[in-house]
This record gives sequence, structure tokens and C-alpha cells, in this order.
Amino acid sequence: MVQYTYKFEKVLNIREQEKQQTEMAYKEAVQSFETIATELYELLKKKEDLIDVQNERLKVGATIDEIHHFGLFIGSLEKTIEEVQQKVMQARMKMQWHEQKLLEKNLEVRKFEKMREKDFAIFIEEQKRIESQNLDEISSLMYAMKEVR
Repeated sequence: MVQYTYKFEKVLNIREQEKQQTEMAYKEAVQSFETIATELYELLKKKEDLIDVQNERLKVGATIDEIHHFGLFIGSLEKTIEEVQQKVMQARMKMQWHEQKLLEKNLEVRKFEKMREKDFAIFIEEQKRIESQNLDEISSLMYAMKEVR
């Protein structure tokens, strides 16, 4: 029996490597997004806690300097939060872009795998046809040899 070789095997291998690279880039983008989103969460939590502390200090009685200090610190924190929110949006867009590329690579690889499956099915059918033809020839030869004797 003849060995099966897929004519697009090298192309399929390249596409699978591209898919793996895209998958790794996607995982890195997800990790980056999670890190930045966690940073944003911690900043928001810090701001909330700071506001709670400020409210407690106001109930007890705080000096004008303390109130001013809290106000400056919260203002600075809000500016940092806005910057990190921008980073989160950029990281989300990058992650979604990589996700789209990964879906495209998955489709490409799947198409080549389907083509290989169909090509292999055709190859098997052709091998069966050749084997059947060979068996027919052998049986014809055997019959002819019997008649000659």
C-alpha cells in the first residue's frame, strides 16, 4: 500500500505554528489586561477607603490642613485612576484584537484540516479501487492458468 502524503502538510504546519503564536500573544494580552484591571480595582478601593477615612475624620473633627491634605490626595488618586482607566481600555482593545486574530487562525487551520480529511478519504477510496482492480487481475490470471492446463 502506498504511503499517504498530504500536499498541503507544510502549509498546515505553518498555519498551526502561527495559531500557536497568536494564542500565546492572546494569553499575554489577557494577562496584561487582568494586571491593569486589578491595578484599577485596587486604586478604586483605595479611593473608597480614603473617602471613608475622611468622613470618619470629619465626624470626629479634622483640621483644615487634614481636609486639604485629603482633598489633594483624592484629587491625585482620581487623576491616577483616569490614567489607569485609559490603560484598561487600551488593554481590552488589544486583547479583543488578539482574540479576533486567534479566531481567524483557528478557522484557517480548521479549513486545512477539513481539506486533509477529504483528501485522505479520496486517497483511501483510490487505494481500495486499485486493490480491487489488482485482485480482479489476479483472479483472471488464475482462471486463465487453470484453463491452459
